[in-house]
Amino acid sequence: MDFFKAVDERFSFRGNYTDAIVPDEDLIKIVDAGLKAPSGGNKQTTHFIIVTNPEIRAELAKILVCDAVSSAPAIIVGMSERGGFCEVEDYSAAVENILLASVALGYASCWFDGTTRMDGRDAAMAKLLGVPDERRVRTIIPVGVPQAFGKPAPKKPFDERVQWRR
Repeated sequence: MDFFKAVDERFSFRGNYTDAIVPDEDLIKIVDAGLKAPSGGNKQTTHFIIVTNPEIRAELAKILVCDAVSSAPAIIVGMSERGGFCEVEDYSAAVENILLASVALGYASCWFDGTTRMDGRDAAMAKLLGVPDERRVRTIIPVGVPQAFGKPAPKKPFDERVQWRR
């Protein structure tokens, strides 16, 4: 898929996924796109766990209760190194690449961040997944074929958000 088409078609999917499996090859492409994101000082502080095991996905769905998490055939868990240089910037760039790669391959996804870190959910996920103490769970990204494709949220007009200085 053309890059700009992927940008235009990306939407946050929070509904139910079909039972279609996301092949390992596609998950590797998706996560590799995240690993190729820019990184402050090229420190590469972002790490991922790909979860396709049904029992572990079910446990994640108990921690973060929502349709997308409970029905996704694959969940990508994004982590950053605690106190790492450009920690937030690095993982944010990586997640955006993952979201766009998912769309380009015909899948839907959603970046769950704030709710992931509320009420100790990140710590519970880290414990479940055996995340070492030097890393923190930042986000989970369910990936799969949605039961119904959505549309991107409306965006404010370009001229309202961009100014020229010529």
